[in-house]
Amino acid sequence: MPDITRRHALGAAAALAATVGAPLTAAAADDHDSHQDHGGHDSHQGLQPFDEVYRGRRIQGHATEGGGHHHGAGYAVFVDGAELHVMRNADGSWISVVSHYSPVPTPRAAARAAVDELQGARLVPFN
Repeated sequence: MPDITRRHALGAAAALAATVGAPLTAAAADDHDSHQDHGGHDSHQGLQPFDEVYRGRRIQGHATEGGGHHHGAGYAVFVDGAELHVMRNADGSWISVVSHYSPVPTPRAAARAAVDELQGARLVPFN
């Protein structure tokens, strides 16, 4: 096996980062643009409510009044009836307390990512 140089390693890492990050960045940008109101201001009202069974778990999300304790102020997400702490990032992507380091484009995607990460474990409410 040939010796890999630092330049080759950095080039490969940069190519991988660009390949993996581009679809997520584009999806987040598309989602963010689709939730703009006519005045150009970001609105949680544009986020669609959802209620579905994903991998055997019931996930729900809907707009709420007031901010509560979560940074996704104006939107609440639940897994099997337990609230999933979600937060909207400045770039329009979403993260949850379960998958904090993996931003996704929507609260529904955050709920699905949490179910994947929980691997069947029960979500303990975040208080």
